[in-house]
Amino acid sequence: MSGQLKEVRNRIKSVTSTQQITKAMKMVSAAKLRRAQDAITQMAPYAQKLQAMLSNIVSSTSSEMDLPLAAERNIERVLLIPITSDRGLCGAYNSNVIKLTRATIEENYPNAEVTILPLGKKGFDFFTKNGFTVIDNYWTIFQSLTFDNVREAAVYAQQAFLDKKFDKIDLVYSQFKNAAVQNFVCEQYLPIPKIVKAEGDNNADFIFEPSKEILVEELMPKILNTQVFKAMLDANASEHGARMTAMDKASENANELLKSLKISYNRARQAAITTELTEIVSGAAALNG
Repeated sequence: MSGQLKEVRNRIKSVTSTQQITKAMKMVSAAKLRRAQDAITQMAPYAQKLQAMLSNIVSSTSSEMDLPLAAERNIERVLLIPITSDRGLCGAYNSNVIKLTRATIEENYPNAEVTILPLGKKGFDFFTKNGFTVIDNYWTIFQSLTFDNVREAAVYAQQAFLDKKFDKIDLVYSQFKNAAVQNFVCEQYLPIPKIVKAEGDNNADFIFEPSKEILVEELMPKILNTQVFKAMLDANASEHGARMTAMDKASENANELLKSLKISYNRARQAAITTELTEIVSGAAALNG
């Protein structure tokens, strides 16, 4: 009986220690989430407006104008850019990004030659171990998440598209909504998607100064770089939100487990006390016999 009590005490001590760790990790993630949420909140409206403007310009531009980054080709070679985290303990966040990437390959590109450009260690590890063709230049990008580092990856993808190494490029990432909700999306990056106009809708009319050609040539790469940076900030905030939620659930589960273990411990202790009393009474009775 004493062995059973010791085992339960050790389990209670272990769960209590784990609960302290999960609570600490939740607090750390909450602090990081605050900063990441502020960054994406400030960035998102600007990036979305730029992206909409770029799609409008491409949609309204005459076919005579040469736009290499908007050129549509037969899809034979595809580049997917899944954005995962470097660390785990964030629930199903990474597995959902990987699952969406694989589903996109199976449903949209079953006959195409698919290459993966992972941003984040978890995605790099998975796709490397499972035999995918992987470009390993930028998977450490979260070690220093700056616009300059993200721009390098974006420029690499743009140049690969211009060199016709790939016919289509998609971003797979999680759009941040709040700490508990992340929307996992596959978003076309290149060629620049055109806006499908409903019948009767007028194309957006822009006044270009200087010429349209010069503006598009200058703005297009910058807007595309901003689009990737926005996706990275979304993924960063989503990761911390998912980890905070996961650690909160882990703390709650540890609390429930502690309640159950304490009940088991009290029962075992009462049983041990009862057994000892019974032995004492029986011994006294035998002496008085």
